[in-house]
Amino acid sequence: MVRNYVAAVFATLLLAFTGSAFAQSPSGTAADAKAMLDKAITAVKADPKKAIDDFNNPTGGFRDRDLYVLCAAAPEYNIASHPNAALRGTSLAALVDKKGKKLGEALINAAAEGKVAEVDYMFPRPG
Repeated sequence: MVRNYVAAVFATLLLAFTGSAFAQSPSGTAADAKAMLDKAITAVKADPKKAIDDFNNPTGGFRDRDLYVLCAAAPEYNIASHPNAALRGTSLAALVDKKGKKLGEALINAAAEGKVAEVDYMFPRPG
């Protein structure tokens, strides 16, 4: 069960910026996203249910500017955590970005345990 969650933890649907010029930016950096991913994986391995609860809690420690954890469990890939509560329980595969890109399918295809991948998309930022 943990493997399924770990394989599907997408730390951060984000537009990552790099460089020190963006240190005070309202957007997270690639390094910030990687740190959140590592923290999310550790949380899921320790206690999957608590991790999902923390991911969904605005004060659970897994939201930083435009960074958040999207988690969907294989094989159905129903969204277990997302800042937008209306998306929880829906099919990740059904997500489409505002330009019509099959975002959910791209995320599922990019997911691989032990690998960090990027998926570009256009999606409203929570809040």
